[in-house]
Amino acid sequence: MSQTLNSSSSAAPKRLVIASRESRLAMWQAEHVRDCLKKLYPDCDVQILGMTTRGDQILDRALSKVGGKGLFVKELETALEDGRADLAVHSLKDVPMVMPEGFDLACVMAREDARDAFVSSDYASLEDLPVGAIVGTSSLRRESVLRAKFPHLVIHPLRGNLDTRMGKLDRGEYQAIILAAAGLKRLGLEARIRAFLPYDPYTPAAGQGALGIETLSKHPNIKQWLAPLNDLPTLFAVSAERMVSRQLGGSCEVPLAAHAVWDQNQMNIRSFVASTDGKAICLANGSASVKSVEDAEALGLAVAKDLLSQGAADLIPKLPK
Repeated sequence: MSQTLNSSSSAAPKRLVIASRESRLAMWQAEHVRDCLKKLYPDCDVQILGMTTRGDQILDRALSKVGGKGLFVKELETALEDGRADLAVHSLKDVPMVMPEGFDLACVMAREDARDAFVSSDYASLEDLPVGAIVGTSSLRRESVLRAKFPHLVIHPLRGNLDTRMGKLDRGEYQAIILAAAGLKRLGLEARIRAFLPYDPYTPAAGQGALGIETLSKHPNIKQWLAPLNDLPTLFAVSAERMVSRQLGGSCEVPLAAHAVWDQNQMNIRSFVASTDGKAICLANGSASVKSVEDAEALGLAVAKDLLSQGAADLIPKLPK
């Protein structure tokens, strides 16, 4: 362990190690957390342990075929377990909806733009794409909406880190690609965005645009040190979103969207489950007064029940009917 911990100590940390994937975006995220921690604890030595995950290594198959979101976090969790790192920084949408025993989602930081973005070298919008144009996306959620709205387009899988995906577009392998706006903005690539896709119908994945910090449950001091980085509106919103996803078996194998906004104690949430071909969809909206994580999760649970009452389980093969 990089720092000797005990549950009663409230002293500032002397040294913290952040586990991160080594992609440019993941390292930006880790460096952002490092800089925030340095502002809070100027005397703390904050280091980053860069790692390659299985999700980074397997690029020739869709995530839904090789193990899903957990492929991006397992190696980082191993680094926490064996003491090489104290905390792991993740894009929250990559974090499985049920945390493994002994691990905590200790902090949720302020959300960047949660929308999807249309990126193309030659076309200004999805509507401008000609018949047979190839659109790349890594998401069954995006694929289902695209197939429903634009049946004349060809949807192909798109894997790899953000730079890899942009490179495939620039080489002409795709006429357009759909990416999370947050990553493009964080890396200073907002100029590449030709259009932001509206939340209706392009509802984001649960947690999209938010950063989550994972720690071991047995080290509560680290969670205390991270507490000032928590962003309440984001925490409430993603708690509702992740509850919807959790109830519906949310994974890379499910075309599932959930997006919530919390403001002035009021939360609104939109969610859908669709068939991959986009021909069937269950859509639910919810609104409630939310003053705690428990309130947010209750709203998420109500929306999930609404979706199930519409037959969402029939669109999710592994979910009990």
